[in-house]
Amino acid sequence: MTGRPYRDRTEAGRYLAKKLADYAGRPDVLVLALPRGGVPVAYEVARALGVLLDVFLVRKLGVPGHEELAMGAIASGGLVVLNQEMVRALGIGSNLINEVISTQRAELERRDRQYRRDRPPPDVRGKTVILIDDGLATGASMRAAVAALRQQHPARIVVAVPIAAPSTCAELREEVDEIVCARTPDPFRAVGLWYKNFTQTTDDEVRDLLQRAREGRDTASQPAQSQA
Repeated sequence: MTGRPYRDRTEAGRYLAKKLADYAGRPDVLVLALPRGGVPVAYEVARALGVLLDVFLVRKLGVPGHEELAMGAIASGGLVVLNQEMVRALGIGSNLINEVISTQRAELERRDRQYRRDRPPPDVRGKTVILIDDGLATGASMRAAVAALRQQHPARIVVAVPIAAPSTCAELREEVDEIVCARTPDPFRAVGLWYKNFTQTTDDEVRDLLQRAREGRDTASQPAQSQA
């Protein structure tokens, strides 16, 4: 499937899982999804590999007045990554930056409560963590996730996506232990162009998939009942 778009994130996740088969069944492996679009992809990967699934929250920091343009990102743990070149070039003042950070931090905390409820975040220390999103364009959100995750001392960080801009994939390769970009079309243009169905993943869908993943793991870990 080198040329056609993925049908949806489910198909993309199943395709990506094949590229990660070496990690199947390993107790030291944890799949972390970037909500919201990364969750359906990561659900299929975690299910195929038989490993734990959780979320790692990242919010884009949009340029004021041009919010679709990312000047950085904020990730779980409060770490902020800024594109300093863009900030300087656009003359964005610190007050404006702090306002954007404050707004996105509040949304990040809201989502954390919605998705995780009372569950603590997973302990990644000493683990091999596979960070998954539905695609990489500029890579700002993924870079923030990698930087924040690195502070929690995992043994190994793997970034895996179904689709990516070739240049972004190459640049991120220098920042992680391994990167798996299942497809890197050129020209790339935008992540959404490589999905037939790229509708926004909802909070309800995220919660449902996380719950299904937990229930599946709980069922798999229960000993088989002996026949009477």
